[in-house]
Amino acid sequence: MFNLADSALLKTENKRTQAVIMQLSAATLWSFGGLLIKLVDLHPIAIAGIRSIIASAIVLLFLKKTAFQFSWNKALGAISYASMVIFFVAATKLTTSANAILLQYTSPIYIAIFGGWLLNEKAKTKDWIAMVFVLVGMVLFFVDDIGGGSLRGNIFALLSGLALAFNTMFMRRQKDADPLENVFWGGVITVLVSLPFIFKASPSPTSWLGLILLGVFQLGLSYVLYGRAIKNITALESTFISLVEPLLNPLWVFLTVGELPGKLSLIGGLVVLSSVTISCIKPNRKPQLAYENNLEN
Repeated sequence: MFNLADSALLKTENKRTQAVIMQLSAATLWSFGGLLIKLVDLHPIAIAGIRSIIASAIVLLFLKKTAFQFSWNKALGAISYASMVIFFVAATKLTTSANAILLQYTSPIYIAIFGGWLLNEKAKTKDWIAMVFVLVGMVLFFVDDIGGGSLRGNIFALLSGLALAFNTMFMRRQKDADPLENVFWGGVITVLVSLPFIFKASPSPTSWLGLILLGVFQLGLSYVLYGRAIKNITALESTFISLVEPLLNPLWVFLTVGELPGKLSLIGGLVVLSSVTISCIKPNRKPQLAYENNLEN
């Protein structure tokens, strides 16, 4: 017979399973960013601003009234979100989509460094070891592209990864409120920063199609899913699950545009993804054993 403890365990496990599915769905939508951004013929900051207008309108539909109450956590989360969006679009325009997304996913390393302070989630020895290999992978990116004019794009991608890490941590800190508040206000900041570029933009019909898809699906609905998911999984778990994005992102671009990163970049990407994956896997058998014991009883 199930008791109240068993019921609570099952409810918690169901919530976590739903969160994992929502996180995977969000990451899959994010993975189309490289393809859609490449197809929009506008200045990177104009792209960031216009898609943020559309995405913010979508997110606003799901916000609670508390979104309009100030908090430092919300403000810092919004700034990190806006920085992430702008840096990533710029990186995607200046370097390959594979480099942009893979370098962005150095973010778990920053979470390992700052997570203990912001989330009370301390990194383990293997996390620090993984950082060494991530640095090796990053060096391979720069060596491969030093003559290709994409060094600036790689730097923007790294800054996007740093911003992504803080965005993840601040959204996680909002788990008892509404993480979507950070996304909405981050979108507002992005639009304000982008206004001078937006007014100069004259999107073609094809560019408008790409911008609408970016705003509605790749950024808007994806963050609605992400905002729900982050309430029931840790910051590192969230980033680990999101690794489906850097795996799919360059695939879509290669299949449609034919863009393929260099050999050293591919090796560097493999090193980065492998290191980040190992760093994010944190096996913990205690909850599972407790759950199994309760089933037996």
